[in-house]
Amino acid sequence: MPEPTATSSAPHEPASAGRASPGTAALGLEDPERTLRRLEWTVLRRLDGLLQGDYRTLFHGQGVDLAELREYTAEDDVRHIDWNVTARMDTPYVRTYHEDRELTAQFLLDLSPSVDFGTARREKGALLVDFVGVLARLLTRQGNRIGAVLYGDGVERVVPALRGRRQVLALLNDLARRRRLARARLTSLGALLEAGLRTLTRRSLVFVVSDFISTAGWEKPLGMLARRHEVLAIRLVDPRERELPDIGPVVLEDAETGEQLVVDTRDGAFRRRFADAARMREAALAATFARARVDVLTISTDDDLVPQIVRFAAERRRRARLRAGAVVA
Repeated sequence: MPEPTATSSAPHEPASAGRASPGTAALGLEDPERTLRRLEWTVLRRLDGLLQGDYRTLFHGQGVDLAELREYTAEDDVRHIDWNVTARMDTPYVRTYHEDRELTAQFLLDLSPSVDFGTARREKGALLVDFVGVLARLLTRQGNRIGAVLYGDGVERVVPALRGRRQVLALLNDLARRRRLARARLTSLGALLEAGLRTLTRRSLVFVVSDFISTAGWEKPLGMLARRHEVLAIRLVDPRERELPDIGPVVLEDAETGEQLVVDTRDGAFRRRFADAARMREAALAATFARARVDVLTISTDDDLVPQIVRFAAERRRRARLRAGAVVA
């Protein structure tokens, strides 16, 4: 029996698992204003409390626009103290940046059919909308510009970077109006990344939001993008892409080609092969991101978005302190 591969359009998704019919809105039917208000009340307010309004590590994890490490003064914000360097030097140090000037952020959004899948609390596409809405609003609240490149059956639209809440609403509206694709060519993340390379003329913060289920060839443009910009990979996952439950015979369908396969999930050997293939794909993706020196936030359809972002911010803060300590040492 054939096994899922890293280059298939999905780990052969169940035809009935969380997929609406073609022609319906692909990423959610909520009005953009309602979506943004929901995110502001249920996600942003919680993040403000948990991160105490300090989102610097989300946006400056690799030291983009880092000006200096210097001794703390009474006028400094204590949240910017670098405790790792402080411990080494036995006196308080803070990390300062050439900014707080305007930051430009670009969302490279994979909206291919494999994103229209979810077996848990929501589809990966709905998760994409919530993540983009939250991060876009965080950025525009601080006066930054946001733009996007939308990829479905190829690159569909480039959204120029602008400021303000209206820009966030316009982007959410673009996502809400898209129609679910009945069929599409196999996803080429390389085309999406190359579009990002072409459209970004100044150093930017780039969010690549995808399930990273793609044909081969995207690894090189990811590395090129990371050398020029601050790149974060936001990986959308669903638990059924990692392991199958024992639920008897099911029809699995490739989200992009429409190819179908009948399997019996009572077959323990088949489930083990499926899980092994998923683990191999996880390892290959991790190696690719490590080579490109790109930090990865994996967000799952079965988990709350807030703790996932908080854990990611904490990990980036830890890595930033390690790097700073290495520089001072």
